[in-house]
Amino acid sequence: MGFLWVKALHIIFVISWFAGLFYLPRIFVNLAMVAPGNEAERQRLLLMARKLYRFMTILMMPAVGFGLVLWLYFGVGLHGPGNGWMHAKLALVLVLIGFHLWCKRILREFENGSNTRSHQWFRWFNEIPTVALFIIVPLVVIKPF
Repeated sequence: MGFLWVKALHIIFVISWFAGLFYLPRIFVNLAMVAPGNEAERQRLLLMARKLYRFMTILMMPAVGFGLVLWLYFGVGLHGPGNGWMHAKLALVLVLIGFHLWCKRILREFENGSNTRSHQWFRWFNEIPTVALFIIVPLVVIKPF
């Protein structure tokens, strides 16, 4: 029963973290489109981005923690042949953690007024977590390796 609770909590926190991974780059799109001189809009979007980044960081920690418990304590994807899916999933989770940290760097650039990327660039950047999700879910559900 403990396994199912840990698994459920892991899924809840991962979904919540992904909501932030989807929405924060969308705020970046809007920040990149703010007209010069519109400081009120810029500050409002920066406040939203800072609060969302902080919240999604808080959500990422238990998502990763519960995932580690499932992997190391309960042995999900750890023992026996055919667990290549877990290695691929963990590699993508590391990519997403890197994406998360990259978002922090971008947020700092917006705060410092040093962003040089266009809103089109951020629209493509926004697709990284979507692509990762479309790969991770089948890996976990189908376990192809």
